[in-house]
Amino acid sequence: MFSNISKRLHKLKTAQIIAFSFALTILAGGLVLWLPFCTAPGAQTSFTDALFTATTCVCVTGLVTVTTAAHWTFFGKAVILVLIQIGGIGLVALASIIFITLHKKLSLRSRRLIQESYNLDKMSGLVKLVKRVIACVFGAEAIGAVFYSFRFIPQFGFARGIAQSVFTAVSAFCNAGVDILGENSLAAYVDDPLINFTTIGLIILSGLGFTVWWDVAEKLKRVCQRRLSLRRMFKSLRLHSKLVLVTTAVLVLGGALLIFLFEYHNPETMGSMPLGTKLMASLFQSVTTRTAGFLTVDQASLSGASVILCLFLMFVGGSPMGTAGGIKTTTVAVLFLSVIANLRGKHDVEFENRRVRAGYIRSAVVVAGMGFMTLLTMSLLLAAAMPQADLVDIIYEITSAMATVGLTRGLTPELTVPGKWIVMVTMYLGRIGPLTLGTAVLMRARKTTESTHLAEEDIMIG
Repeated sequence: MFSNISKRLHKLKTAQIIAFSFALTILAGGLVLWLPFCTAPGAQTSFTDALFTATTCVCVTGLVTVTTAAHWTFFGKAVILVLIQIGGIGLVALASIIFITLHKKLSLRSRRLIQESYNLDKMSGLVKLVKRVIACVFGAEAIGAVFYSFRFIPQFGFARGIAQSVFTAVSAFCNAGVDILGENSLAAYVDDPLINFTTIGLIILSGLGFTVWWDVAEKLKRVCQRRLSLRRMFKSLRLHSKLVLVTTAVLVLGGALLIFLFEYHNPETMGSMPLGTKLMASLFQSVTTRTAGFLTVDQASLSGASVILCLFLMFVGGSPMGTAGGIKTTTVAVLFLSVIANLRGKHDVEFENRRVRAGYIRSAVVVAGMGFMTLLTMSLLLAAAMPQADLVDIIYEITSAMATVGLTRGLTPELTVPGKWIVMVTMYLGRIGPLTLGTAVLMRARKTTESTHLAEEDIMIG
């Protein structure tokens, strides 16, 4: 029996392995959180709430049906932190680093799994890559925790301040949005530059993706060695890095400017704040919608224009090979460039004097299309399961779950049991969907020959 199971597992493709691994980790985490000693005295945890919490942690989303700070014991919070870290690092990288630590040699299948899960063109240097990913994750979280500690230790005392700092740093860098501060996330720190910019920095850095980090670091090293001029640094970056940096800058800064204008006179959000706080809160709101889930202003009080903008920013999310969710910045960039190319009558999709491969365009179409179909289907199901809920709140909730953001307009604590399961499935699909679909389509496109074509026939478009 075990040999048959082993053979079947060996035949699984990368996308299937990732999907099953996340599902098993969520189930294991939910069962542990369901244990009585994970729940604080006087509180009760249903299996649905335990599984929902495990799902939101492993999928690094941040939607919670119970208040994390009050509902869970120290052990329960430790389990939640571990699940967030697993979800942020990624199961493939985590399993690989365990093998490396135990001095086990990675098999060819394991190396192929790493290659396909990170969407890499070559298989060389994978062990070094995994080590660099782990080092970057823990290094960034440690730096974030140090910055947070300057605020949390004086406020909460040494032991609790350290715990708050570490938990918040891990959650921020992993784009989880889960906190142990209370019911209002970071709203109490809306005017605190240290907390705001530390969180913003962790979210943006993790959302860029590790390959962009390494590319920029390599070019900066060359600049310091005077082998490359600072003026030509951007030109020397890889096409992927250029797309990520330009798209991220446009979305973050453009989003912050529009939110500032939309909420400037809104008395329920930023209307009564000083100008500097308004600017900081606008930037934070724009950044946190990139799948982070922390908040400094009430999401239910946002104006209609800001809600629509936030829905778009959440749907896009961060960038590949990072900890962020969404359909990814490169997907949107490639689709936008494809539209521009077709409007200009060009056959190739170009950016910075480089041509984007057709396989990546197909992958972008599939990821965006499946993301939209997931959003539409799950919104319909949640609206049917909770007919009394406001439609805007439903769409906001599902978009936040699908893009693994974690922002809510107050609907999450009010979810019915069917509603919780719908949101759980949405978070799961959102976490594995873009990664697995993009990988599957791209790998198939690479293996497909274009020497054979079917006969063409005209149709009408538009």
